[in-house]
Amino acid sequence: MNNIKKPLKVSMVSLGCSKNQVDGEIMLRSIQEAGYEIISDAGLSDIVIINTCGFIQSAKEEAIENILEFCTLKEEGRIKLVVITGCLAERYREEVLKEIPEADAVIGIGSNKDIVSLIEKALGGEKVLSFGEKEELPLSGDRVLTNPPHYAYVKIAEGCSNNCTYCAIPMIRGVFRSRTIEDIEKEVRYFTDAGISEINIIAQDTTRYGEDIYGKPSLDILLERLCKIESLRWIRVLYAYPERITDNLIEVMAREEKIVKYIDLPLQHASEGVLRRMNRKGNAESYKALIEKIRAKMPEVTLRTTMIAGFPGESEEDFEILCKFIKEMKFDRLGCFPYSEEEGTPAALLKPQIDEEIRERRAEIVMLEQQTVMEEKALSSIGKIYKVLLEGYDRYAGVFIGRTEMDAPDIDPKIFFTSENKNLEIGSFYSVRVTETEGIDLIGELCD
Repeated sequence: MNNIKKPLKVSMVSLGCSKNQVDGEIMLRSIQEAGYEIISDAGLSDIVIINTCGFIQSAKEEAIENILEFCTLKEEGRIKLVVITGCLAERYREEVLKEIPEADAVIGIGSNKDIVSLIEKALGGEKVLSFGEKEELPLSGDRVLTNPPHYAYVKIAEGCSNNCTYCAIPMIRGVFRSRTIEDIEKEVRYFTDAGISEINIIAQDTTRYGEDIYGKPSLDILLERLCKIESLRWIRVLYAYPERITDNLIEVMAREEKIVKYIDLPLQHASEGVLRRMNRKGNAESYKALIEKIRAKMPEVTLRTTMIAGFPGESEEDFEILCKFIKEMKFDRLGCFPYSEEEGTPAALLKPQIDEEIRERRAEIVMLEQQTVMEEKALSSIGKIYKVLLEGYDRYAGVFIGRTEMDAPDIDPKIFFTSENKNLEIGSFYSVRVTETEGIDLIGELCD
C-alpha cells in the first residue's frame, strides 16, 4: 500500500492590477519551494489564496464575491483553507475577518514574505491575522508566472507619493520606493533568456522611477540599460505620469527599437479646476503640448489614457472641457471610469459629491465617443502590415489571435488573422496584413 503523502494543492485567484499579480507570483514561488503543489484551478485545490484589490468600490465587491464563493466551497468540505491577501486585506485588516469569519487568514502586504509559515499556522487551526510594515513587502524575487508564458510584468517600484486626493494607494501601499537598476536588469535578463517575448514595465508611477535612490527620475537610464540585453524583444512602459515625461525619456523611447511605441498616460481629467482638486498638476494646454511633442518624435505612437468622470465638484462646464479635450486629442486607447468615493481619502470629504447616476452617465458618454474614435482608427489600419505577437489559436473560428505593439496585454484590442500554415508558434512574432475590422479589433492574414 502506498502511504506517501501527496503535497497539498495551492491556487491563487489574483484580482486587480498587474502590480498585485507580481506580488502574488512571488508568494506562489515561496509556497512552491516549501513543497506545496501550485495548480491553476482553484476549485480543485486544498488551499485558495485570494489576492485582492481594494482600490475602488467595484474591485472590493469583486473581491468579497470571490472570498464568499470559496468560503462556501470550504463549508462543503471541498477545500481546506481560504487565505486573503492583497490590497483589501491590507486596507481593512481585522475588519475582513470580522465580517467574513469563515476565512482562515488575512495577510497584509508587509507579511507576504511570511506566507508559508502563516499558511502552516492556519493549517494548524489558528485564525491568522498578520500585518507587517508596508516597507517589508518584497520588491523582487523568483516568481511563478500566472499569465501566458510569452510575456511578463516587471515591477520597478512600489507604493506612491503623489497623494492624489481620490486615491487610496498611498495608505494601502506606502510611499514610493524603487528597485535598483541592477536588480531589475537581472530579472529582465532572466525572463528574456528563458524565451519571454515581451516585458511590461509597471509601477504606480513608472516615470518617478529612481528618484528616491538615484536623486532624480531615472526611467530613461533604466530603459537604455535594458535595451542592451540581447535577448530582449519587446519592452512596454505603462503608468507614465505626464509631468515627469522628460525630453530625454521621449528621445530614448523614440530611438530604441526594442521599446514599443506605446505610452500609457493616466491624465484623469482636462479641467484645471478638477485637476487641482485631484491634487494633480497640468491642464488641457500642458497636456496638449506634451502629446504634440510625443507625436512629433514618434508619429506612430499609441497613446493610452484613463479619465475619471463625476469627480466632486465637476460642473457641466468641467465635463464639457473633458469631452472637448478627448475629442481633440483622439487617443488611441482610453478608459473612463465614474468617480469612486473612497473612505479615508481627501476627495471623499469634498463637496458637492456628484450623484452616482450622473457619474455613470458622464463616463458612458465619454466611452461612447471614444468607441467611435477607436473604430475609426481601426479602419485606418486596413492595408497596413504589423508585427504581431502570436498569443493563441481559436480552433472553432479557425483564426490565430495576437497583439500588435499598439496593444498592451489584457486591456487593449486584439488582431485575428488567418494562415495556411497551422504550425505557428505562440510567443513568436509574425507579419500580418490587416484586411478588415470587427469593431475595434483588427482582422488580417499572415504575410508570406
